[in-house]
Amino acid sequence: MRLTERQLATIRQTVSGIVGPDAQVFLFGSRLDDGARGGDLDLLVESNELPTLMQRSRIKLALESSLAMPVDIVAIKRGTQPTAFQRIALATGTRLGGA
Repeated sequence: MRLTERQLATIRQTVSGIVGPDAQVFLFGSRLDDGARGGDLDLLVESNELPTLMQRSRIKLALESSLAMPVDIVAIKRGTQPTAFQRIALATGTRLGGA
C-alpha cells in the first residue's frame, strides 16, 4: 500500500467527520500496488445511509487538498446489493477503518 500512516489517518478522519462514525472506508485500485507509481486515490465509502453527492464532493475536495493527489469516491449504502463495480472494489480493496 503506497500511503503513509498519516495519510491513512487523514482519510479515516475526513470520511468520519463528513459522513459519520458509522462509515467504513475501503482503498482499492493502484494505490494498493507497491510496485506502481503515481495514480489516484480510489475509495469506497460504505455507511448506514448512502453518502450524498455533497458529502462525497466534500470528501473529495478535502482529501485532494490535504493529500495533493486526485481522489475518486464510490459510495454504497450498507446492506444494499452492490453493483458489479462495487463488488470488485470490495473484493479487491483493503478496509482502512470505520464502523
